[in-house]
Amino acid sequence: MKEYLDAVLRRVVAAMDGAPADFAPELTVPADRSHGDLATNSAFRLARYLRKNPREIARDMVCRLSDGVLDPERIASCEVAGAGFINFRFAATYLHRKLEELLQEGEAFGRSGAHAGKTALVEFVSANPTGPLTIGHGRNAVLGDTIANLLEWTGFDVTREYYFNDAGRQMRALGASVRARYAEILADRTGEEPRYPFPEDGYEGSYIIDIARALVQGRGSELLTASGLAPFAAAAEEAIFADIKKTLKRLGVGMDTYFNERSLYKGGAIDNVLQALDDYLYRRDDAVWFRTSALGKDSDTVLVKNTGEPTYRLPDIAYHLDKYARDYDVMIDVFGADHIATYPDIMRALSVLGYDTQRLEVIIYQFVTLVRGGREVKMSTRKARFVTLDELLDEVGEDVTRYFFLMRSAGRHLEFDMDLAREASDKNPVFYFQYAHARICSILKKAREVGFEFSSQCDASSLGAEPELQLIKELVRFPEALARIAAAREPHRLGTYLRGVAEAFTRFYHECRIIGEERDLATARMALSQATRIVLRNGLAVLGLSAPEQM
Repeated sequence: MKEYLDAVLRRVVAAMDGAPADFAPELTVPADRSHGDLATNSAFRLARYLRKNPREIARDMVCRLSDGVLDPERIASCEVAGAGFINFRFAATYLHRKLEELLQEGEAFGRSGAHAGKTALVEFVSANPTGPLTIGHGRNAVLGDTIANLLEWTGFDVTREYYFNDAGRQMRALGASVRARYAEILADRTGEEPRYPFPEDGYEGSYIIDIARALVQGRGSELLTASGLAPFAAAAEEAIFADIKKTLKRLGVGMDTYFNERSLYKGGAIDNVLQALDDYLYRRDDAVWFRTSALGKDSDTVLVKNTGEPTYRLPDIAYHLDKYARDYDVMIDVFGADHIATYPDIMRALSVLGYDTQRLEVIIYQFVTLVRGGREVKMSTRKARFVTLDELLDEVGEDVTRYFFLMRSAGRHLEFDMDLAREASDKNPVFYFQYAHARICSILKKAREVGFEFSSQCDASSLGAEPELQLIKELVRFPEALARIAAAREPHRLGTYLRGVAEAFTRFYHECRIIGEERDLATARMALSQATRIVLRNGLAVLGLSAPEQM
């Protein structure tokens, strides 16, 4: 409809003396639906060219539009509103046709080939294998996976990738932690003092003891004389990463590729970055500095410490060069707020090396606070005082967990309200959608039991009540809404849209019965219910949520 009205408005404006030849109308959905279905502010924007009052221009435009220009099968009316807006109301015949098209498309409704042939890489989670996934990692996982879903629904061929840091200080601390617990277990058996003390920066979780105990069972005491931390770090990485994959699977997240940091060192990618950036590097205090002050930053940035160990930025730059080498049309990084100061340095490096940074998008999400009984639950990953993602899934379930992580925009701090999450009623927002879907399934089942049937070829012309037409309007917006949400990378807006659908259906359900009506009307209302079920199920699928048929 926007495309149709855009063409019509351009034709009308072209016939107005003084109007610019390249005028592009703007069409929006009024916040107050009583004002119509679409509105344009064209009269305001033309006022400076035509030197007339916007309301006078709007009246002129409406006269021209009403003079046989608008198709009455699409637009029932257009009118001047306020100081010069023009409001359009859709014709019932147009809505009936769109409903019939929705039913014919069925489970494919909302899918688009707009980006067919294009590829996208979404990197998300990327948690270091140093412990179980926490609720912060959960928000990352759900956000990244849902963005990937949105891209797929708009035609992209999407690769989901997990990048994990398996080198550096954190892995040494992990290995030292496991070695110390391993030594403690063996010392308890002999009554001797542990050979290795627990490191000050060690990981204190019970999972470290479990890994150490498995090493004792499998290797006995032979590792006490092992030189270095490698066997302990490797055992920890393997065990923790296996748990991470299991947790992600529970959440409905599956990765296509895994990329480890260590491969960048083995393949020479780190040295290649230093060589490529040589003109922007210098040495000071035995460290290698990146001259970011010449690239818009207040200060320069260390890439290699005076110990010879790279900072996180250096392998991250090398990793992104690898991404570009794989030639994706779009690359998306999903990072926590702790990356807000570091990712611009990667962008600066890519820019000076001649890469198109427009192909790389960075989505920063804010942290998650767990709230129980109105009070924040204090957490610390290092001290193992945290709620794991598995514990959260055990308590509130996969669907609730996923949806609660998507209830706010990525840029807003998220309070995960455990009391609301555990509420098994339509007060819980995810259950509100699912109840609506289950109710539709029940309605259709009961209607069939008394002899009513429908097909995707049904005649919708008998649908004329206001709740019926309002519901159709909500449903037929789905493809455009999905495309807009995907383009903005804002999956939380899909929940807002689905709530509108569920609310419109609830009103329809209370005011428009099926059983007891004459056959044509009952059949049409069954078709409208089925169309609502399709939109709810497809929307829930994009969010990664189930669509139960009974609750």
